[in-house]
Amino acid sequence: MGIDAGSDLTPVPPLGAASLPARLAGRVIVLDEVVARRGPWSAIVAAGDELTIVDLEGNQAVDFLLYDAADTAVRYSAPDTISAQGNVYLSQGSVLRANTGDALMTLVHDEVGRHDTIGGACSKESNSLRYGHHTVHQHACVENFLAEGALWGLGKRDLVSNINFYMNVPVEADGALGIVDGLSAPGLSLSLRAERDVLVLVSNCPQINNPCNGFNPTPVRMLVTRAAR
Repeated sequence: MGIDAGSDLTPVPPLGAASLPARLAGRVIVLDEVVARRGPWSAIVAAGDELTIVDLEGNQAVDFLLYDAADTAVRYSAPDTISAQGNVYLSQGSVLRANTGDALMTLVHDEVGRHDTIGGACSKESNSLRYGHHTVHQHACVENFLAEGALWGLGKRDLVSNINFYMNVPVEADGALGIVDGLSAPGLSLSLRAERDVLVLVSNCPQINNPCNGFNPTPVRMLVTRAAR
């Protein structure tokens, strides 16, 4: 698409109003940024605003962490979210819950239908264990989370089990997890409504050793929008 012509992690320009998802027509654009392939991203999303993540080229995993902006000790909890909805997958209507049980964000629009809550984030350590020592120097999601979280005073102890939007992790009949080709496609999107002011951390997954990104990480678009008054 010609938007990632620079080196990896190089910021890329926004795409402009002409290419906005149709469902956002009439909403106020608060933020419109493109996250370079393999790059990190973060922002505070105000209560009531929506964060839309557009999978620009398809099959791109987006690792996602979430905190109460006023108190980062209140943070996304996979066990609370899974327990409350009775399902390990996220889809439209899913409520992302904190370790207090409170709602942080709600998935209000979803064009893919299934997102992972249990696959975790790649790291230098897990890459070298799974794929060989030659991968230990490859950039990974944990490094993205640490670098971006440091901007907000967060460290390694603040990283919890994350969401993997657009990542396809089926749970097999024997309980085993698979990481297989994604269900997404170019231009598909999802939207999350903030139920309070939240801090969002993202790693646009750099993984190249399994099919979660089709072995080719690509950019994603982040849009924060607000209902017009």
